[in-house]
Formats: sequence, C-alpha cells, structure tokens
Amino acid sequence: MWGYLRGFDTDLFSQLERIRDEMDAAFGSRSGMSGIRSVAAGTFPAINIGASPSRVDVYVFAAGVDPKGLDISLQQNLLTLSGERKSTLPDEVQLYRNERFDGAFRRVITLPEDVDPDKVQATYRDGVLQVTIERREEVKPRRIEVK
Repeated sequence: MWGYLRGFDTDLFSQLERIRDEMDAAFGSRSGMSGIRSVAAGTFPAINIGASPSRVDVYVFAAGVDPKGLDISLQQNLLTLSGERKSTLPDEVQLYRNERFDGAFRRVITLPEDVDPDKVQATYRDGVLQVTIERREEVKPRRIEVK
C-alpha cells in the first residue's frame, strides 16, 4: 500500500511541475531568471542584444530617460546600465492607472567573454541607447589560406 502512495506522490508532483512549466512557457516565468534572454515581465528598460563576428550591439529602449543621467560601465564581460526616469505628470494629477515605469533602474547584462572593454561606444537617439562593444582582435575568426 505504501508503495502505491509513494508512486502517487511522485506522479502528482511530476504533474504539478509539468503544469508549472507549461504556465511559465505560456505567461513567462517570474522566478529563476538568468541569461540575456529571460527577464520578468515589466522589466525596465527593455533590451535587445545582437552579435556579429566583430562586435556586440546592445539596444536599450529607455524613452524619457535623460541620457546625461545614464551610468554605463563594462567590467570584464558585465555591462551595467543604470539611471532614472522621472515622472512628467504634474503633482496635482491623481492617477487611476499607471503602466509607465518611473524611478531608478539598474540592469546588468552578461556579454560574451571575448568583448573588448577598451572599445565601447554609446549613442542615444529617439529614446534608444545603443552600446556597441567590439570583440578582441585575437579572438576574431580569421581565414587561413592554404598554399
């Protein structure tokens, strides 16, 4: 009898775990986030990252952020972005719904190991911050000619 219950418990828990995984896949998980592709819903600012053999481009969607107030640093392969987006509403306005993030933010992004911290450029245009990090020369693929 106990063997039957033990099997029932295992089956029940595996079913609950399967349901949780399906819910996370459907709606996005809010726990256990790691890597550059997973963030909780509502994370500010939203980020896209693209890579080529010669560089990595990070696009930060930070409309309403003063670019002079942005702090961008790169240590080894960790890119840290921080700043603040301030409310633009008059103090006398009482909000019934507020979906726009206001306040301080900080994002840390793990980049590939081969980025060169000495070759970084940042530009801000139309609410989008673009950070371009070149890859180190010694790790770029090079074609070897056969003689």
